[in-house]
Amino acid sequence: MSEPTHTVTLLTRAGCGLCAVALDELRVICADFGIEPGTTDVDAAAATDPGLRAEYGDRLPVVLLDGREHSYFDVDEDRLRADLAR
Repeated sequence: MSEPTHTVTLLTRAGCGLCAVALDELRVICADFGIEPGTTDVDAAAATDPGLRAEYGDRLPVVLLDGREHSYFDVDEDRLRADLAR
């Protein structure tokens, strides 16, 4: 299998139920593309990157594709699959 050409990161926080659901969905989708989604807890990251929590903290979960916002609150499965196939 070739190296994955994309990165998928879920911005999350401890105790976020929607975040847990989104991560489960991402794991299934990303597995089809040989990608393991990463996670970043915006509250933990605030110690070194307070802008991350300021930007995204009120609309979690947020899916980042290759470091750019792809969707928030829900995983847009059809769009994500299409973008990962590129």
